[in-house]
Amino acid sequence: MSVPTFQQMMLPLLRFLEDGGEHNHTEAAEALRIALAVSETDLAELLPSGKQTKFMNRLYWAKVHLSKALLVETTALKKFRLTTRGKALLDEAPPSMGMQVLTQFPEYRAFRAGSYAGGTAQTQSAADVEADSTPEEQLEAAYDTIRIRLEQALIGQILKAPPAFFEQLVVDLLVAMGYGGSRSDAGRAVGKSADGGVDGIINEDRLGLDSIYLQAKRWQGPVGSPEVRDFVGSLVGHSATKGVFLTTSSFTKGKRPVMAS
Repeated sequence: MSVPTFQQMMLPLLRFLEDGGEHNHTEAAEALRIALAVSETDLAELLPSGKQTKFMNRLYWAKVHLSKALLVETTALKKFRLTTRGKALLDEAPPSMGMQVLTQFPEYRAFRAGSYAGGTAQTQSAADVEADSTPEEQLEAAYDTIRIRLEQALIGQILKAPPAFFEQLVVDLLVAMGYGGSRSDAGRAVGKSADGGVDGIINEDRLGLDSIYLQAKRWQGPVGSPEVRDFVGSLVGHSATKGVFLTTSSFTKGKRPVMAS
């Protein structure tokens, strides 16, 4: 089972609070873990940012939405409890709970209207009302989409540029990562090749105490076993212990080179 959505957490959270007591997020998390049969693996799953678990993030937003509908209220010391309205709704024995159910309350409709710049609750689409992603998840998904599109645009420009541009780009990348000491040092260490790639040697550190053998392919198709084997063979031939293989495309499945010192 995957991590329950924040909407799936709403009804179990209300039922947990039905005892009328004040509870915190830790207590609620343990109750919902049991009620929803969340595995330890799912419980530990992090948001892409790595700063919070998906479970706790979604629990937090379930509580936020219920609070905006005045079904739950926050008390002292960051605790919360069921309100009279929340108890009345539970007395109706709803089979499920979600944002669509909460729109019956004017305070919640006002909250939803305010969460859309220039929009109103009445103009929200059904997809908006039934969305299962928390704001953090939506932001991270949007970031991933933008990053992927930017990567694709950059690769497209690199493939259109002349080989000399790719060589300079690789040198600049390695210097920015701390290799070679300076751009001039790296430029002397990395030589030209006729196939549009870059093959050469670059200092691992500023003092030049160790060298890394480099191969870069400006390709559109994936790099496969023959190219990786050839590179490994060249490392052995030069008695090299370290190498880096760069490509503008990708490696075939199971053929990603692993360089060990």
